Amino acid sequence: MSASAAFLRDLLEQRSLILAGLSQTLELTAAISVSGLLAGIVVFYLRTCRVAWARRATEAYISFFIGTPLIVLLFLMYYGLPPWGLRMAPLTVALVGFTFNVGAYNAAYLTTAYNGLDAGELEAARAQGFSDFQIFRLIVLPQVLRLSVPALTNQVIGNLKDSSVAFLVQYTEFFARIQELASTNFQFFRAYALAAVVYLILVSAVVLAARLLERRLAI
Repeated sequence: MSASAAFLRDLLEQRSLILAGLSQTLELTAAISVSGLLAGIVVFYLRTCRVAWARRATEAYISFFIGTPLIVLLFLMYYGLPPWGLRMAPLTVALVGFTFNVGAYNAAYLTTAYNGLDAGELEAARAQGFSDFQIFRLIVLPQVLRLSVPALTNQVIGNLKDSSVAFLVQYTEFFARIQELASTNFQFFRAYALAAVVYLILVSAVVLAARLLERRLAI
């Protein structure tokens, strides 16, 4: 039996596991994209409020999580916390670690968009009696979200690709299943090439969806 035929045979035998892993990857990507966006919005709000300690705390949060490699955070929670009596499931570790990391990046993207807003518009809203939260909810947030679509899309793509490191904390996503396939027949090139093609297809789908969203939001 040729090497290609043997690889195809193993691929078909493990297809259910690989498809389950792909489903796990998509679920993790969707979950951390949503939770990371929500966390980013909260951090962004605190960063732009007029409470000095909140601004300083969010600056420290963003600096720490952007400056710390994601894999270090995941390893710290999965391997570092159990000796202190705190154990978390692989999915929980991935969700928490990614959410804190992605939230910091999203807050930075939203802040960049906020800096480009017309300050006169915000002052006019205050003069009309709008509260700070009303200004944020009705004026600031809709605009910065629209302006940040390209950056937020890149972050979703990053989430999809970075989800592959979750297998290092025993989360059996798509890349973990590809690793198992490769270890079965030692045809690492074919297995990793297949993974690259699948990730490319998924990223292309995200880019297409983002372009459609940008057209709908265009003014």
